[in-house]
Order: sequence, then C-alpha cells, then structure tokens
Amino acid sequence: MPMLVLLVLPLLALGLNLDYAGLWVHLASPVVMQALALSLGTGSTAALLVVLLGTPLSYLLARRTGRLQVFVETLVELPMVLPPAVAGVALLLVFGRRGLLGPFLEGAGVQIVFTPVAVVLAQVFVAAPFYITAAVAGFAEIDPDLEQAAALEGASDWGVFRHVTVALAWPALLAGAVMAWARSLGEFGATIIFAGNFPGRTQTMPLAIYLGFERDLDIAVTLAFLLVAVSFAVLVAVKGLLGRRGLGR
Repeated sequence: MPMLVLLVLPLLALGLNLDYAGLWVHLASPVVMQALALSLGTGSTAALLVVLLGTPLSYLLARRTGRLQVFVETLVELPMVLPPAVAGVALLLVFGRRGLLGPFLEGAGVQIVFTPVAVVLAQVFVAAPFYITAAVAGFAEIDPDLEQAAALEGASDWGVFRHVTVALAWPALLAGAVMAWARSLGEFGATIIFAGNFPGRTQTMPLAIYLGFERDLDIAVTLAFLLVAVSFAVLVAVKGLLGRRGLGR
C-alpha cells in the first residue's frame, strides 16, 4: 500500500491543481497545440522506426546464443540506464557539425541537429531498448519446431516469419511498441541537448512543460495532465486488447 500511495499521490496532486475552468483555453493555446502535434508526430515516427529496425535485430538476438549475443544485448539495453543528458551529448558527437558524421552531412547539405529529425533520433535512441527487450522475450517463447514445420509445408522464410513468428509473438511486439511510443512521448534530456527547445520546431510536450514552469504554470500543468491522460488511455486500450485475446484462447 505505501508504494501505491507513492505512485498515485503525485498524479492526484496533478489533477487537483489543474485549472479546469480554463482547461479548454489552455488546450487551445498555440504553445500546447504545437507541442502536442510535434510530440505525437515525432513520437509515432520514432515508434514506427523502432519497430521496423528493431524487429529483425530482436529476432536475431532471440535465436542466437553465446557471448556475442550477451554483449550485443547489453549494448542495446544500455540507453535504458544512461542518463538522458548523456544520450543527448553522444548523439551530438555523432551528428553535430564537429561530430563523427558532421563533415559528411555538412558536405551533403544535410542538417540534423536542432531540427525535428534530431527529435526523432533522440526518441529512437532512448526508446528502442524497450521494444527490443520485449520483442526478444516474445520471439524466444516461440517453439522453433513450429517455424520448421511451416517451412517444411512450403512456406517461404518471409511467410514463416509473418504468419507464424509474428502471429505468435504479436502481444509482446505490441506491448514493446507501446512502451517505446510512451518513452518517446516523454523524452526530455536527450532532446533538449540534441534538438534544442524551439517552439513549433523541436519543442515537444516535456520541453514545453519545462518552459511553462518559468512562464505559465497553468500551461505546464495542462500539458502534464494531457500527457498523463494520453499515456493512461493508450495503456488501458492495449491491456484491454491483450486481455480479450487471452480470454479468447
């Protein structure tokens, strides 16, 4: 019970301090609308990239054993425990003007730092481990004999992966994708260092909340409440979907 109180009390305080009378006015403000649109757009793009790029890696990690596999898994999981500011500095040292890829990007006329692309890259970097960890666990639970049986029946490699592997592992994949999306939506530290805090361009909801504490506390509380509401709704929807699937078995 004490842990439950500790988890619920801050959320309750957030709701009690929300200016309900001016809620719609704050929601309609340009700062909130721009931050919300940018967060949903970049967060969804980051989650999609994580799924597309992380699924093949997750499958390989689930089917491989040995020291190399453990080492790669450790590298993949490292962003989960790194301070976000470290992630931002690391990304800056890769894609910045003086970074590893900076001269090549500058020569090609491509700018990443302080753009929406930088927001997406920061979100992918910090959110990918959440999806990959869940996907590896989901793929690892699948009996390889089922995949081999489908292959013997004449299914192609892609057919086996699509109709057998993904079909059986989709609850874990969905849960991981939602966690990655939620992590992207709440990303702050890496974003502010790597992408900056420019309204309408790189200012996501967490960055707008940070700025709101200095300029307009009501806006900050409204954004915080909105983030909680969206995240809660998505988690409830996913749990309901997975629950119905479990009852249908």
